[in-house]
Amino acid sequence: MSNLDAARIRRDLDRLARRDPDLRVALRSHGYPPPRVRDPGFATLLATIVSQQISTAAAAAIMTRLQILLPSMSAPALLKLPADSLRAAGLSRRKVEYAEALARAIVDGQFDPAGLERLDDEQAIAAITGLRGFGRWSAEIYLMFSLQRGDVFPAGDLALRVALQKLKGRDQPLDERAARALLEPWAPWRSAGSLFLWHYYRGAPT
Repeated sequence: MSNLDAARIRRDLDRLARRDPDLRVALRSHGYPPPRVRDPGFATLLATIVSQQISTAAAAAIMTRLQILLPSMSAPALLKLPADSLRAAGLSRRKVEYAEALARAIVDGQFDPAGLERLDDEQAIAAITGLRGFGRWSAEIYLMFSLQRGDVFPAGDLALRVALQKLKGRDQPLDERAARALLEPWAPWRSAGSLFLWHYYRGAPT
């Protein structure tokens, strides 16, 4: 499976536009979204923990401090740090627990980030959500951006649901179940569709 690069995103959205007239109209007015790529592995999974329920700027500041503490950004290196160092870098007590649990699972061989490549989407999601602090949304984002999977729709993302509601002209907000049902016809190109919905969310009229 090829990466979700600009060419593939354009190709997949063109396929969806032929299938969905609402998307076809929005694509003409808003254009194509850029790719989103994050390196797979421990550093990105740690950043996922760091970014939970805080602003992008705050998460970036904490990650900068963690990179100073952890030049190698590896699970064994994190386990050698005292919890007080992680707290001083800006992690809450709960996030320290999540970070240490992630690192311990990798070191003990209970979780293999590289092995996710060999799993299908649901198997990879199950492996990630088996870690403390990782829900389905976090797992699906990892599949999209780090594993570059082509048919993922993170329905837990409020911005995606709001964009889909506007795109489809729905009066009532969509819950996760309704949003997933509405996006079923976009399979097997839902990752490109999700990227477009984020793009549309930023530029759609209110």
